[in-house]
Amino acid sequence: MTNVISALTARTQFGQILSRVTRKNERFVVDRRGQPQAIIMGINDYIDTFAPTPEWMKAIGQQAKQKRLNKLSMRQIDAEIAAARRERRRGATLTTATR
Repeated sequence: MTNVISALTARTQFGQILSRVTRKNERFVVDRRGQPQAIIMGINDYIDTFAPTPEWMKAIGQQAKQKRLNKLSMRQIDAEIAAARRERRRGATLTTATR
């Protein structure tokens, strides 16, 4: 939902506007002397509008939730990455050794 407000209103009620933008996902067009000058919108609304998540990334996220991988701590994630890198190095070592 987009609301048009004056620059003076935006300046005097900025806290309320930020609250509405965050909680209610509202958008505000700020005008000055009848001309639109700026848009105030929440960051999540901005990301969804201008940089939506690709479908392949949504699919990966769904798979992670199904496997409960989205509950891993940073320490567990780092351990998984380190293990995958060790495995890759071993594979690279084996292929160069067999040549």
